[in-house]
Formats: sequence, structure tokens, C-alpha cells
Amino acid sequence: MTQVVNVQRHHGFGFLISMVCFFLLSFILVTGVNSNGLVWAEESVPQESSGDSILIEDFRSPDERGFPQGWGAQRSVVTAHETYMIQEEDGVSFLRAKQASQRVYTKKMKWDPKTHPMLVWRWRLQAVPEGEEFIAAIYPSLDTDMMFIPVNTKYVWSATLPVGSIKEGGMFSSTEIVIRSGPEPVGEWVEERINVYKDFLKIHNHEPAALAWGISLLGGSAVEIDFGSLRVEAE
Repeated sequence: MTQVVNVQRHHGFGFLISMVCFFLLSFILVTGVNSNGLVWAEESVPQESSGDSILIEDFRSPDERGFPQGWGAQRSVVTAHETYMIQEEDGVSFLRAKQASQRVYTKKMKWDPKTHPMLVWRWRLQAVPEGEEFIAAIYPSLDTDMMFIPVNTKYVWSATLPVGSIKEGGMFSSTEIVIRSGPEPVGEWVEERINVYKDFLKIHNHEPAALAWGISLLGGSAVEIDFGSLRVEAE
């Protein structure tokens, strides 16, 4: 018979200390510890997800500046806060990009591109000057290279290039695929549904990581455009 604990009086205090340490260690392992030694809760994907569909972002959680929580900037955080801002209309939240000069991105997600290859999102053009070519783009990053630089594909809304146009990327640039063309419609939401996993295999000739690195958004430098919710789905 296994002896669980010695219940004699002089062992009681030691047993109590052991139990406290056990529960404290369990708490740290479950929640995690950041680089500053502070305990933090494990990040989770947004709610409203199911087995066949995972909500990546619905832009319902702005910070005090109206910038989406959990998002970062490609270069300048200050500039990103000035050009990207969450807004709400008829109960629907979205991210507005106005005269943006850099990408913004999120890594706060748990997305397996193999099981959920379809990236689904909405965007709405508000204003684009005549002669402007680039309207907006979205960059799903499904892996990183040997230098831990995100490996992505750039899906473009172009004002001039035809749908299906492809510009091959290089060492420091992404392959661009035009999925929407023309400066219309204006003021109307349009939805895209792209199998980004298949495109990744064709372009990069290898399987992506088990979990995607993140997603980036970019509005044109002279454009005003809204990005709606981002979701991934099973095929």
C-alpha cells in the first residue's frame, strides 16, 4: 500500500508548504510567464469560432487610441495610430485605413493553414484619387524563413491591373496576386474568399508552418478603405 502523506504533527507544516508550491507552480505553467517575470494569461483566438470557421479579428476591441488591441506596426507605431483606426457603423466594427504608409499586423491567433485553408474577409473602398493604382492589400504569412522573416503572399486590390495578374516576389518582396480590379464599388462591402494554403504551396514549393505567423493589412497611401472581419475556414 502506497503511503500518501505522514500525518504526524511535525510533518504538517511541511506538507502545507509543499501543497502551496505545487498549486503556484501549476498556475504559472498554465498561464505562462513573460520576459519580465510577470504572470500572463494565455492568449486565445476571438470567440464566435467553430470547428469549420475561426474568427481571427472582428475589430471590436480598440485600445484608448482606437487602434486594434494585439496589433503591431511594420515601422512606426505613432504613424500607424494616425492612419489606422477602429470605427463602428450600425453595430458593425471595422478598421479604417486613411492615407496609410505601412502595414499593420496581428499574430494573436491560432491558425493551422492545412485544416483551415480559406481566408475570408471584407473590405470597403471609401475614396481613391484618379490615377491611383494601388488600393489595398492583405498579407497572410503562413511561415517564416531561416532568418525568422515572415513568408507571405500579397493579395491586392488594384485600380488598374486585371484580376489574376501576378508579380513574382524576390528575396525581400512578396509575390503579388491581384484579386480585385477597378476603383469601384465605392461605399459598399465586398467579400473575398481565397485558398491561401494552395497559393502558398504553388508559390513557395513547400508546406507552411503548423501554425501561421500572422496577417498584415495595408491601405494605399492616397486611399481611404475599411477592413472588415477576418476569418479562416475549412475548405
